[in-house]
Amino acid sequence: MKIASIVGARPQFIKAAPVSRVLREAGHQEFLIHTGQHYDHGMSQVFFQELSIPEPDVNLGIGSGSHGQQTGRMLESLEEVINEQSPDYVIVYGDTNSTLAGALATAKLQIPVAHVEAGLRSFNKKMPEEINRIMTDHISDLLLCPTPTAVKNLKHEGISRNVYLVGDVMYDAVLYNIQLAENNSDILKKLGLIAKSYALATVHRAENTDDPERLHSIFYAFEKISENGLTLLLPLHPRTQDRLQSMGILLNGIRSMPPVSYLEMLILEKYARVIVTDSGGIQKEACWLGVPCVTLRDETEWIETVKSGWNVLAGSDPERIMQAVKETKPKDECNKGLYGNGCASKHIARIFSSSKWQG
Repeated sequence: MKIASIVGARPQFIKAAPVSRVLREAGHQEFLIHTGQHYDHGMSQVFFQELSIPEPDVNLGIGSGSHGQQTGRMLESLEEVINEQSPDYVIVYGDTNSTLAGALATAKLQIPVAHVEAGLRSFNKKMPEEINRIMTDHISDLLLCPTPTAVKNLKHEGISRNVYLVGDVMYDAVLYNIQLAENNSDILKKLGLIAKSYALATVHRAENTDDPERLHSIFYAFEKISENGLTLLLPLHPRTQDRLQSMGILLNGIRSMPPVSYLEMLILEKYARVIVTDSGGIQKEACWLGVPCVTLRDETEWIETVKSGWNVLAGSDPERIMQAVKETKPKDECNKGLYGNGCASKHIARIFSSSKWQG
C-alpha cells in the first residue's frame, strides 16, 4: 500500500517519526512530503537526523508567509505532487497550515485522508490551529484520536464513522527517545545547569506573539521570575524573536538561546523545576516526564493535563504566571494512560492494514 505522509512543522516531525517507522516495518510504501513550513536547520533538518526519519522524498520549500499565502502555496504544490504520486492514502498530522493544505489537496483529488490527532478542540476559533483542526476533521476519511475526549468532540460535531481511539503518538515518541536522549545529550553540562534549578520556557503561538499586550505581559513575568532567583531558560522560536525585536521587548535577566533539538529539549524538560509554555506538545511531555507545567493560554485542547493536576492555565497575566511558577510542585505520578499505552503508532499501522476500514 502506498501512503503519502505530509509534514511541515517541528511537532509534526516528532509525531511522524514513530508512525513512519511502524508503517515501513509493516511493509507499506511511504512517500514523505515536507512542505517547508519550518525550514531552518534547528527547526527542521536536525529532527530528521535525530529521529531517524527518512529524508523527505520531496521538499516543497514553501517557507514563511501569512496564513492565507502559506496555505494557498502549499495547496497548489501539494495537489501537483499528490496527483503525480497517486497514493492510496494520505496522512496529515496535527493542526498546522501544512495539515489543512494537505487535507484539502487530498480530498479534492478524491484520495482518502487520515488525520492523526483528530478531534482536539480548544473551543477558541481565534486560534488558527483551531480552524485548521475543525476543517481537517470534517474532510478526513479516517480520524485517529489521541483521547476519549477527542472522540466525544467529534461525535458532538456529527462525526462517528471511521473514528478510532489510538492514543497519542507523541507519547510513543517520548518513550522511544528518552533513554536515547539521556545517553547522547550533554545539554545540561554544556549550559552549566543544575537539575531542578531552572524554569524552562517556550513561547510561539500567534495568540501570544502577535498580541503586543500579551507578549509584553508574558515577558514582564519572565523578567520578574528571573529577578526572584530562578534561572529562566528560553529556547527562542524565530518568529518570537522577530516579534520581540519589532516590539522593542528586551530579554532582561532571561537566558535565551537558539532552538534546540528534540533530544536536547527532552532533557531540558525532564530536569526543569517547572515548565512555562504555550506549546500543546510540551504540556503533555511535562506530565509524562513528571514536571509541573504552567501554560500561557486561557484554554487548552489537552484538558487532561489540567484535570490531573500537572498543568495550570495562567494565560498572559503576570501575577498568575508568577504565582503558578512559585507555587506549582510535582503531584502524584501522571496518569499516562490518559494518552494511551505508548503503542498508538502500532494501532495506526494495524488500522491501515485492516480490511475493516475501507477508505
